[in-house]
Amino acid sequence: MVTNGFSGSLFIVAAPSGAGKSTLVNALLAQEPGIQLSISTTTRQPRPGETDGKQYHFTTAEDFVARAGRGEFLEWAEVHGNYYGTSRLMVEKEMKAGTDILLEIDWQGARQVKKQFPQAAGIFILPPSIAALSERLHKRGQDEPHVIERRLLAAGGEISHAPEFDYVIINEEFNVALSEMSAIVRATRSRFAQQAARNASLFAQLGIHAQQS
Repeated sequence: MVTNGFSGSLFIVAAPSGAGKSTLVNALLAQEPGIQLSISTTTRQPRPGETDGKQYHFTTAEDFVARAGRGEFLEWAEVHGNYYGTSRLMVEKEMKAGTDILLEIDWQGARQVKKQFPQAAGIFILPPSIAALSERLHKRGQDEPHVIERRLLAAGGEISHAPEFDYVIINEEFNVALSEMSAIVRATRSRFAQQAARNASLFAQLGIHAQQS
């Protein structure tokens, strides 16, 4: 295995709506300061209270399309007439500097990223049951009933892509799920490629060399 030159690790987290992905990710980021959440670039207009560079990087459709054409995005998609994408330049810069990056995206974006970063750790969050998912969506109080039904119908299709991920966490007990996610982070950081990149002088001193694949 040849080290990829990135001392930081890349994590991809996906889940059906209502599985608790964002809550888990926020809790993980709070206890793991070495991980940075990737901020997506979008062409939609900022909503009240949103700041450029915080919730999103806002840009024009012309700029986005031009950058996509130059291959500057790890993944991108058009959603409801607006473009959304993850900056390859930002991700690679931060990972080379030793920062771990977390992408909170859907399975389609995850598939695009995995093609370019096969070493990324893919994590899929599952609800303990469809009934629990429905209950969480109703309790959340963010959507109209017809929107909730649409999300539940979509959940089955999203869940069918769980086998494409390296790890699956069943979010039944929040603390258990968070502990499992933290364990994945620690294990990924201990992979040979990451350790070799972060401890290059020690590996050279010990005479440890990357094996050619």
